[in-house]
Amino acid sequence: MILALFEYRDGCAPLPGNRVCYDVARNEAHFGACQVEGHSLVWELAEYGAGDALLATEIGLDPTAEWLMRCDRVDFPPGGIAYTHTHPGPGIRYLLHGSIEIDSAGVRHAYGPRQAWFESGPEPVLATASTIEDTAFVRVLLLPREWEAKRTIRYVHAEDEDRPKLQRATVFLEHPVSL
Repeated sequence: MILALFEYRDGCAPLPGNRVCYDVARNEAHFGACQVEGHSLVWELAEYGAGDALLATEIGLDPTAEWLMRCDRVDFPPGGIAYTHTHPGPGIRYLLHGSIEIDSAGVRHAYGPRQAWFESGPEPVLATASTIEDTAFVRVLLLPREWEAKRTIRYVHAEDEDRPKLQRATVFLEHPVSL
């Protein structure tokens, strides 16, 4: 399977399939054949085809398991940190504004507005937001169905569980997908 993120500056057409459409101006997301006028982001889960994608990655999903697509947005105030953590499934993130550094597998990447990155889920990640401005990203995660309506972040270090968390996640939707 391929998870791909497409960006459309002038809107997206209502195509069927396992897809999440995010309306940037309205800050809302829809599943399936949805149409957005203006700047939109579309995540698609498909067997093939990611021609003009902003980012696409092949992922291995157990076809006998039940999966869902979750779209959410994470907002950080200046200086926000998502301490070293994992998630139960992979996903593609898109930075709406601000800047963020992602440390994973011993490598640090810095991202600015309109850049996207992939996180595998089980690989530990440390996310450090800008110290001078608000930062926000929107993402789509592929999760085993048993994670529906549950918090997915799992801290690697026990002491981080009780540290103050400045980031705020807003879940827009969760929808079962067919493989």
